[in-house]
Amino acid sequence: MIGLWILIVVVVVVVIWLIAAYNGLVTTRQRAQEAYSDIDVQLKRRYDLIPNLVSTVQGYAAHEKTVFEDVTKARTAAMSATGNDAKAAAENQLSGTLKSLFAVAENYPDLKANQNFLQLQAELTDTEDKIQAARRFYNGMVRDLNTRIQVFPTNMFANMFGFTKMDFFGNDLTDAERQPVQVKF
Repeated sequence: MIGLWILIVVVVVVVIWLIAAYNGLVTTRQRAQEAYSDIDVQLKRRYDLIPNLVSTVQGYAAHEKTVFEDVTKARTAAMSATGNDAKAAAENQLSGTLKSLFAVAENYPDLKANQNFLQLQAELTDTEDKIQAARRFYNGMVRDLNTRIQVFPTNMFANMFGFTKMDFFGNDLTDAERQPVQVKF
Protein backbone atom coordinates (compact mmCIF):
# COMPACT_ATOMS: atom_id res chain seq x y z
CA MET A 1 0.00 0.00 0.00
CA ILE A 2 2.84 2.44 0.83
CA GLY A 3 4.50 1.63 -2.49
CA LEU A 4 1.28 2.54 -4.30
CA TRP A 5 1.11 5.91 -2.49
CA ILE A 6 4.75 6.61 -3.33
CA LEU A 7 4.06 5.80 -7.00
CA ILE A 8 0.99 8.07 -6.99
CA VAL A 9 2.98 10.93 -5.42
CA VAL A 10 5.80 10.51 -7.97
CA VAL A 11 3.33 10.49 -10.85
CA VAL A 12 1.55 13.59 -9.50
CA VAL A 13 4.87 15.41 -9.07
CA VAL A 14 5.94 14.52 -12.62
CA VAL A 15 2.58 15.62 -14.05
CA ILE A 16 2.74 18.92 -12.15
CA TRP A 17 6.30 19.49 -13.38
CA LEU A 18 5.24 18.74 -17.00
CA ILE A 19 2.36 21.20 -16.73
CA ALA A 20 4.63 23.88 -15.27
CA ALA A 21 7.30 23.30 -17.92
CA TYR A 22 4.75 23.39 -20.75
CA ASN A 23 3.15 26.58 -19.40
CA GLY A 24 6.60 28.15 -19.03
CA LEU A 25 7.39 27.37 -22.67
CA VAL A 26 4.06 28.80 -23.82
CA THR A 27 4.55 31.95 -21.75
CA THR A 28 8.07 32.51 -23.05
CA ARG A 29 7.01 31.95 -26.67
CA GLN A 30 4.11 34.40 -26.25
CA ARG A 31 6.44 37.02 -24.78
CA ALA A 32 8.85 36.59 -27.70
CA GLN A 33 6.00 37.00 -30.18
CA GLU A 34 4.77 40.07 -28.32
CA ALA A 35 8.30 41.51 -28.39
CA TYR A 36 8.45 40.98 -32.16
CA SER A 37 5.15 42.82 -32.46
CA ASP A 38 6.61 45.69 -30.40
CA ILE A 39 9.42 45.99 -32.96
CA ASP A 40 6.83 46.25 -35.73
CA VAL A 41 4.95 48.97 -33.84
CA GLN A 42 8.08 51.10 -33.53
CA LEU A 43 9.07 50.48 -37.15
CA LYS A 44 5.61 51.61 -38.25
CA ARG A 45 6.07 54.79 -36.22
CA ARG A 46 9.40 55.38 -37.96
CA TYR A 47 7.88 54.74 -41.39
CA ASP A 48 5.20 57.33 -40.63
CA LEU A 49 7.75 59.95 -39.54
CA ILE A 50 10.09 59.59 -42.50
CA PRO A 51 7.88 61.17 -45.22
CA ASN A 52 7.32 64.24 -43.02
CA LEU A 53 11.03 64.56 -42.36
CA VAL A 54 11.91 64.15 -46.04
CA SER A 55 9.38 66.75 -47.13
CA THR A 56 10.67 69.21 -44.52
CA VAL A 57 14.26 68.79 -45.68
CA GLN A 58 13.25 68.86 -49.37
CA GLY A 59 11.97 72.39 -49.00
CA TYR A 60 15.44 73.54 -48.01
CA ALA A 61 17.61 71.23 -50.09
CA ALA A 62 15.84 70.68 -53.39
CA HIS A 63 19.06 69.84 -55.23
CA GLU A 64 19.79 66.84 -52.94
CA LYS A 65 17.39 64.67 -54.93
CA THR A 66 19.39 61.42 -54.74
CA VAL A 67 19.37 61.46 -50.93
CA PHE A 68 15.58 61.78 -50.88
CA GLU A 69 15.20 59.01 -53.44
CA ASP A 70 17.52 56.75 -51.44
CA VAL A 71 15.56 57.33 -48.24
CA THR A 72 12.27 56.65 -50.02
CA LYS A 73 13.60 53.45 -51.62
CA ALA A 74 15.04 52.24 -48.32
CA ARG A 75 11.76 52.97 -46.52
CA THR A 76 9.79 51.05 -49.14
CA ALA A 77 12.22 48.12 -48.96
CA ALA A 78 12.04 48.06 -45.16
CA MET A 79 8.24 48.16 -45.16
CA SER A 80 8.00 45.26 -47.60
CA ALA A 81 10.72 43.07 -46.03
CA THR A 82 9.56 39.80 -44.54
CA GLY A 83 11.42 37.51 -42.19
CA ASN A 84 13.84 38.47 -39.45
CA ASP A 85 16.98 38.51 -41.59
CA ALA A 86 15.53 40.46 -44.50
CA LYS A 87 13.81 42.91 -42.18
CA ALA A 88 17.00 43.48 -40.16
CA ALA A 89 19.05 44.11 -43.32
CA ALA A 90 16.43 46.49 -44.74
CA GLU A 91 16.18 48.37 -41.45
CA ASN A 92 19.95 48.78 -41.31
CA GLN A 93 19.92 50.17 -44.85
CA LEU A 94 17.15 52.59 -43.90
CA SER A 95 19.12 53.75 -40.86
CA GLY A 96 22.09 54.45 -43.12
CA THR A 97 20.04 56.53 -45.54
CA LEU A 98 18.53 58.50 -42.67
CA LYS A 99 22.03 59.34 -41.49
CA SER A 100 22.70 60.69 -44.97
CA LEU A 101 19.55 62.78 -44.76
CA PHE A 102 20.65 64.27 -41.45
CA ALA A 103 24.08 64.97 -42.92
CA VAL A 104 22.39 66.96 -45.71
CA ALA A 105 20.44 68.88 -43.11
CA GLU A 106 23.70 69.93 -41.45
CA ASN A 107 24.50 72.03 -44.53
CA TYR A 108 21.40 74.20 -44.07
CA PRO A 109 21.45 76.39 -40.94
CA ASP A 110 17.88 77.60 -41.52
CA LEU A 111 16.68 74.02 -41.63
CA LYS A 112 18.51 73.14 -38.42
CA ALA A 113 16.65 75.99 -36.72
CA ASN A 114 13.25 74.96 -38.14
CA GLN A 115 11.01 73.82 -35.28
CA ASN A 116 9.18 71.26 -37.40
CA PHE A 117 12.47 69.69 -38.47
CA LEU A 118 13.81 69.70 -34.91
CA GLN A 119 10.65 68.06 -33.61
CA LEU A 120 10.67 65.40 -36.33
CA GLN A 121 14.36 64.75 -35.73
CA ALA A 122 13.76 64.37 -31.98
CA GLU A 123 10.82 62.02 -32.57
CA LEU A 124 12.84 59.94 -35.00
CA THR A 125 15.73 59.72 -32.56
CA ASP A 126 13.32 58.66 -29.82
CA THR A 127 11.81 56.07 -32.13
CA GLU A 128 15.25 54.70 -33.04
CA ASP A 129 15.98 54.30 -29.33
CA LYS A 130 12.70 52.47 -28.84
CA ILE A 131 13.42 50.21 -31.81
CA GLN A 132 16.78 49.27 -30.31
CA ALA A 133 15.16 48.56 -26.94
CA ALA A 134 12.44 46.46 -28.58
CA ARG A 135 15.07 44.49 -30.52
CA ARG A 136 17.05 43.84 -27.34
CA PHE A 137 13.92 42.73 -25.51
CA TYR A 138 12.90 40.45 -28.38
CA ASN A 139 16.36 38.90 -28.58
CA GLY A 140 16.31 38.36 -24.81
CA MET A 141 12.97 36.58 -25.01
CA VAL A 142 14.19 34.48 -27.95
CA ARG A 143 17.29 33.59 -25.93
CA ASP A 144 15.13 32.50 -23.00
CA LEU A 145 12.83 30.43 -25.21
CA ASN A 146 15.69 28.77 -27.10
CA THR A 147 17.43 27.98 -23.82
CA ARG A 148 14.29 26.39 -22.38
CA ILE A 149 13.85 24.32 -25.51
CA GLN A 150 17.44 23.05 -25.40
CA VAL A 151 18.01 22.33 -21.70
CA PHE A 152 17.40 19.00 -20.05
CA PRO A 153 14.78 17.76 -19.17
CA THR A 154 12.50 20.24 -20.98
CA ASN A 155 14.13 19.40 -24.30
CA MET A 156 12.72 15.87 -24.10
CA PHE A 157 9.18 17.02 -24.69
CA ALA A 158 9.50 20.55 -26.15
CA ASN A 159 9.68 19.23 -29.73
CA MET A 160 6.88 16.79 -29.00
CA PHE A 161 4.61 19.74 -28.18
CA GLY A 162 5.73 21.72 -31.24
CA PHE A 163 8.09 24.22 -29.65
CA THR A 164 10.83 25.26 -32.05
CA LYS A 165 13.72 27.65 -31.80
CA MET A 166 13.13 31.23 -32.92
CA ASP A 167 15.65 33.37 -34.79
CA PHE A 168 17.29 36.41 -33.27
CA PHE A 169 16.54 39.76 -34.88
CA GLY A 170 19.52 40.91 -36.94
CA ASN A 171 21.60 37.82 -36.28
CA ASP A 172 22.75 37.35 -39.88
CA LEU A 173 24.31 40.74 -40.57
CA THR A 174 27.31 40.76 -42.85
CA ASP A 175 30.61 42.29 -41.77
CA ALA A 176 29.93 45.26 -44.06
CA GLU A 177 26.55 45.84 -42.39
CA ARG A 178 28.22 45.84 -38.97
CA GLN A 179 30.53 48.70 -39.95
CA PRO A 180 29.59 52.33 -39.29
CA VAL A 181 27.88 54.07 -42.17
CA GLN A 182 30.16 56.49 -44.00
CA VAL A 183 28.47 59.55 -45.46
CA LYS A 184 30.18 61.18 -48.44
CA PHE A 185 28.94 63.95 -50.72
